[in-house]
Amino acid sequence: MNVEELVRDTLRELAAEEPAEGPRFADRVLTLRRRRRTRRLASVAATAAAVVAIAVGVPLLHHGKDDVRPAQVLNQGGVHAHPDQSPPRDLIGAGDTLLAAYYTAEPHPQTKQRAVYERTYWLLDQKTGKYEKDTRWSFVAVAPGLRTAAVLERNLPAHRIGLLDLATGKVERWIPVGHGVGGLAFSADGTRLVATAYGENPDLRVKEKLHGADGEDKWIWAARFGESSRSGFYVLDVVSGRRSWSPVAHGRDDNARQDFSFSRDGARVYTPFVGGKDGLQQFYDLKGNKVAAPAAEGYLRADVPARLSPNGRLAAWGLTKEVSGNPGKSYSSLRDPRTGKEITKVRGDSLLAWVDDKRLIAWERVTSLKEDYRPQLVLVTIGSDKVVPLSGAKDPNKYFDREEWQPLFVRR
Repeated sequence: MNVEELVRDTLRELAAEEPAEGPRFADRVLTLRRRRRTRRLASVAATAAAVVAIAVGVPLLHHGKDDVRPAQVLNQGGVHAHPDQSPPRDLIGAGDTLLAAYYTAEPHPQTKQRAVYERTYWLLDQKTGKYEKDTRWSFVAVAPGLRTAAVLERNLPAHRIGLLDLATGKVERWIPVGHGVGGLAFSADGTRLVATAYGENPDLRVKEKLHGADGEDKWIWAARFGESSRSGFYVLDVVSGRRSWSPVAHGRDDNARQDFSFSRDGARVYTPFVGGKDGLQQFYDLKGNKVAAPAAEGYLRADVPARLSPNGRLAAWGLTKEVSGNPGKSYSSLRDPRTGKEITKVRGDSLLAWVDDKRLIAWERVTSLKEDYRPQLVLVTIGSDKVVPLSGAKDPNKYFDREEWQPLFVRR
């Protein structure tokens, strides 16, 4: 047995005996791996012992030692708001939930009738607390802990996945894949990635005149109503780079981009499914077979990013009530994730991320119901009608084929 095999087996045994690590576990392992490159190991036995000691003791040994994040990021429980900024320039977040990045998207024509819907990302600079534009990537997924991001280069589908060090802005490692991929998502503990494979770019657009439109041709999905080129997914170990491939035939009702994400426990993946049951989502096991939703996730919606509360007792649901006024008030349903029964309502018309078991970050409109929809990021609290503005409001939604800034929240 070589060193890497022994290390891997030791970690597996430790994981089976100990409670699940927090979201920074993958970052700690990656950091330790970088340090080990500069040292020679005395023996296989010494290596195994060191790995066990590090896996158990690293939260105490390295807590804050090499942290380059600004003081305001480290202020746990604080609210970081900039209601005068849209899109944001400075750090936004609450508690351990931070805006790690955001993107805009618009069509880039290739021919008169064909275009690619390209994203442009702004990533949080952890030294300055500001968001910096990074045009290198077509897709970015940030790991819990905000130290590592998985990235895809501009031309999709991509045949390698980069692991980006968010402190330096440099790709530390490339993981090659045989099937081109177009979407990425981390597991809840940050140790694994699910990468969705496509036969062609999932963000292709074609021009078409839509019924009831303003007379101009619009860029719409190139693949619709069962024409998706999605072919399956990889599950990748972030530390070792090892991967497994699972083919999945796209459903008849799938649209072009139908990325996979992990269930809360990481034992399954799910994807949005138009026309499906249980909140527009379909679950698969890690071999690509359709399976039932986990008991705690059967009544979630794939189109509501917040999903389960940290304690697993509440499911974020969709918009359920609007109250006229200037501005209008919106309320979203919170339900029992096992039965689907509504437990309460909370302010906000789109629930984006949980801060803790009582607070969420949401979009909330700043205009009346008779005006163009203009949302801003707000902090909402269960049992309270008060909202705390976190960002400025978006411009009115005037463009059918353009996307104003879209937030990407991650727990540190």
